[in-house]
Formats: sequence, C-alpha cells, structure tokens
Amino acid sequence: MKKTSFFLSLLLFMSILQGCQDTLPLESNHAPNKETYIDAKTSEWERFTTPTIVMTPFKTLEPQEWGEQVTGVKTRIKTDNKKIALTFDACGGDYGSGYDEELISFLIEENIPATLFINQRWIMANQEIFLELANHPNFQIENHGTEHLPLSVNGGEAWGIQATTSPEEVYEEVMQNHETVQALVGKKMTLFRSGTAYYDEVAVKIVQSLGYEVVNYDILGDAGATYTSEQVKNALLQAKPGSIALLHMNQPQSGTAEGVKKAIPLLREQGFEFVTLEGEILE
Repeated sequence: MKKTSFFLSLLLFMSILQGCQDTLPLESNHAPNKETYIDAKTSEWERFTTPTIVMTPFKTLEPQEWGEQVTGVKTRIKTDNKKIALTFDACGGDYGSGYDEELISFLIEENIPATLFINQRWIMANQEIFLELANHPNFQIENHGTEHLPLSVNGGEAWGIQATTSPEEVYEEVMQNHETVQALVGKKMTLFRSGTAYYDEVAVKIVQSLGYEVVNYDILGDAGATYTSEQVKNALLQAKPGSIALLHMNQPQSGTAEGVKKAIPLLREQGFEFVTLEGEILE
C-alpha cells in the first residue's frame, strides 16, 4: 500500500510539473516571415534535476582566481602564420540590442570572415537578423551567454554587473542560450565568452565540462564600443600572428565600424589573413 501511495504521489507531482511547461515565443524587432518558437526540449523535471546532478563535482571547489585571463581561458590562435580572428560581441539588454549594419555590411562586402559571440537577449530583440547572420557562410556563431553575466561559482562583480553565484547558475547562463541557438538554427556552439569576459577558474572548468572552450582575446579592439575609430584602428594594428580581437557589433553609434574599415586594408598590406575560430587550435 505504501508503494502504491508513493507512486501515485510521484505521478501527481510529475503531472503538475508537466502543466507548468511553457513554449516561449521569441520577441523580435524584426519578425520573421513565419512564427518561430523556442520549444522546451526537456521536461521541467529534467531541467530541475540535470544541472544539480551535473554540477555536483564542482560544489566543493573554491576558486582562487578572478579576471579575464584566469586558468583555462584561451586568448589567441596557436600559429606562427599571420592569422587574425576578428570576434564581435552582441550583448543584448536595454542598451546593448542595437545592430551595426554598416559594420556587418562592410565585412560581407570585403569577404572578411568573423566569429560572432551572441547573447540570448540580443537574439530575442533581433531574431530575423540573427537568422540571417547564422546562415551566412562568413560568420561563425558562438555563445555569449543568456543574461550577459560574469561567471563565478560564489559571486562577484565586474564592471558593475553581478556574477553568477553557484555552479547551477553558471550552467544556466551557458546552456539556456545554447538551447536557444540549437532550437533556432540547429547549431551546437562550442566556444563561450561571458558577459564582461570575467570568470573564476572553477566556472571555466564547468564551461569546459559542458563541451565548450572559453575564449577571450589578446587585442582589446574597442573597449566595450567606447573607442574612437582611430583608437579602434590603432588597436587592431597591434595584431600578431594568431591574435584574437574583441570588438562589438551591437553599438552602431560607436567608432567600431569606421575603425575596422580603416584597419582592414592596412592589415592586408601587412600580409594578415582573416579567419574565424572554427577549427583553430587555441591557446
């Protein structure tokens, strides 16, 4: 009788959870021709239990590092050849959901490949544009997180933004956007950059356990889209073989587009080849 009562209770609990399961429509400033939705791929029960189970080995680890270049973070391509990877963040949020059409159009016209690290909030605000970028052969789409948070297992702050506070929150910041992109375009991303590019080393280990490499930069290309065009140009001209430049594609009022346009022909004259990070060995 006790076993029967237990199983009846479990079935009732699971049915309640099932009733809470939603299908979340993406909001968009650029609505696509047909409605696109992010469908939940797992039940609420699985969403609740999986992060806890997966994160258990990390709960006893105490981080000792905090910053942009902690243990495990990649900052360049391993090569002696004159390769440079331009990477552009799209951060989302109230002040970060713009689209630098001039910049992207220039990259397409000049046949410059680039890696785009895109946050879920930006996708929600720019769904049609995201789908176009994701289907363009010059662009590699990678993960810039869900809420644009620094990654920590015990809290912290970077540039006024509060970090995640547990292994489970690290998991959610990475995997919610992972699932969003996979649902929309069928792509499994493998590179991650957090909001602010700050981490502790335990959080980096968690991201790696989820099948990602954590990628920052060795060229600060536009300092959060605050540089003038001349500063952007001068930053990019510091490139070395294997450099990864961090820039932004979500602030059209910034000097980023004009600075990139100035730097590209000069880097070409120096013999640099522009590449995405796909297939490259990182260090």
